[in-house]
Amino acid sequence: MSGESRVVGSFVAADYVVFAFMLVVSAAIGVYYAWVDRGQRSSQDFLMGGRRLTAVPVSLSLTASFMSAITVLGNPAEVYRYGAIIALYALSYAVTMLVTSEVFLPVFYRLSITSTYEYLELRFSRATRLIGTVLFIVQTILYTGIVIYAPALALTQVTGLSLWGAVVSTGVVCTFYCTMGGLKAVVWTDVFQVGIMLAGFLSVIIRSVVVQGGVFTIISDAEQGGRLNLWDFDVNPLRRHTFWTVTIGGVFVWISIYGINQAQVQRYISCKSITHARLSLYINLLGLWSILLSSVFAGMCLYSVYKNCDPWTAGLVSAPDQLVPYLVMDIFRDYPGLPGLFVAAAYSGSLSTVSSSVNALAAVTVEDLIKPYTKMSEKHLSWVSKGLSFLYGVTCIGMAGMASFMEGVLQAAISIFGVIGGPLLGMFSLGILCPFANSKGALSGLVLGLVVSLWVGIGVQIYPPSAEMSRPLALTTEGCNFTITHGLNWTTSTALPTQPSTIITTPAQNNGSSLLAESWYSLSYLYFGPLGTLIAISVGVIVSLITGGWRLKVESRLTLQKEDTNSYYVFKFFKERVMGRTGELNLMQNREKKCGNTNPGFCDVELT
Repeated sequence: MSGESRVVGSFVAADYVVFAFMLVVSAAIGVYYAWVDRGQRSSQDFLMGGRRLTAVPVSLSLTASFMSAITVLGNPAEVYRYGAIIALYALSYAVTMLVTSEVFLPVFYRLSITSTYEYLELRFSRATRLIGTVLFIVQTILYTGIVIYAPALALTQVTGLSLWGAVVSTGVVCTFYCTMGGLKAVVWTDVFQVGIMLAGFLSVIIRSVVVQGGVFTIISDAEQGGRLNLWDFDVNPLRRHTFWTVTIGGVFVWISIYGINQAQVQRYISCKSITHARLSLYINLLGLWSILLSSVFAGMCLYSVYKNCDPWTAGLVSAPDQLVPYLVMDIFRDYPGLPGLFVAAAYSGSLSTVSSSVNALAAVTVEDLIKPYTKMSEKHLSWVSKGLSFLYGVTCIGMAGMASFMEGVLQAAISIFGVIGGPLLGMFSLGILCPFANSKGALSGLVLGLVVSLWVGIGVQIYPPSAEMSRPLALTTEGCNFTITHGLNWTTSTALPTQPSTIITTPAQNNGSSLLAESWYSLSYLYFGPLGTLIAISVGVIVSLITGGWRLKVESRLTLQKEDTNSYYVFKFFKERVMGRTGELNLMQNREKKCGNTNPGFCDVELT
């Protein structure tokens, strides 16, 4: 399609109908639960759904919470520019669910806490709880700003609506149903929105396959363009994406989300039993894999369609995150309603994430900053929770403006979780896994880990890594049949490389950066999380031991016990059954009773 006119279509009535349908259903779910639970009198009912939720809806809500418009728009653009190596997140997801289910879930569920940060006060001190709460609030507002901005960008690209009109409408709809219906509305709206997201991806994939002449054509194009770069085992930590950065770095980032982030923890501990909570995590894994692989293949479709005429280089879109909306309006120009479905998918991803964040922000504010210092009734706290949901919704809309200054929504989002979530994960891990860790060690580790993570994270923004480390893949405009009129300093390639190391199609780099910028600030953004976590744990252990932590007596309910884990019972079963501890599989036992000797040569055996 690269040789055709590049004038794409625009929204028609059918697109607006599909898009409006998604918004109406989302809002209606909030109204429904506001009516059904109109008699709820406690903040627990509003924030935790009465702790009566089951595994399947919670699992889909877990999937939707952080599979946002960043996934719908950012992942395909990432594959288009850097290759399909992010598919290795599938391994990170699997390890994350195992660790969360075995380490963090048992402790949090046993304590029946509403805010994750209540644990920090029970285990360490009130100071750690307050610092953890404030960091979570900052992290979540920054992240949610990006999530609101991303679909607004898509809407602006395909409909011509004003950017800030789209930003405000995203926040208003989400704030409405979150404030009205609480956690139940958020969870069931997420279930609906996951379906919309998958439908949007599938529509793009199916149409692209038809346009390009089959699945194998798309895979072949991706291979020839160097996009199937999954097995890059370079151990250099400065490389943006390798097998090790995506798997190891991804594990730390996603454990900081599923293991300790309020938005996720709040969901699975609202299940009616720990079995349902564990099941929700593993069912959610299937959802994560489905959306990840769909987004990666959508990126391969994007490359196959525009392999000879890159819209970004040609100036037809202003940012890589607009590439997928551009593709949608290009390939669906003769199919009214389908562009609306895709934009609804991007919008659904954002609504699910923003609503989860708003609900979590309200929960930690009530539990950590209001309840301990006031004596409000549960009815009043319930109204305060609704008011806070509204307030945080408005705040997140205001923060969306910051996202416009970030180059790519995917990297920006993961960087935020790495810089702030990494040190927080280290502090929680200290409390759960190290009985000798004390509050002095926890605070010291958190502060130092945060300082180092912020240092690197801010340095990367000031001194972006060189193309040699990030290695963008080839983009070309040689197949375009129009004149490039913009004045940016681009270099177009005339041949597609087969090796991902080829340096091409990127704005000119500043070569005057210092040695520090070329090394320390070039650290892969996926290692921000592990860096903060490991520093927090190491410093915390050392300071705790120096300040007498070995004398600390900690309640067993606050640390992980071997009986809390499924792996303990699996190991015990294996040991008893296979190693013959119970005698069931010991084939010599009966002979020993009859003969008194394990050597069969000394036994009386009756021959028949």
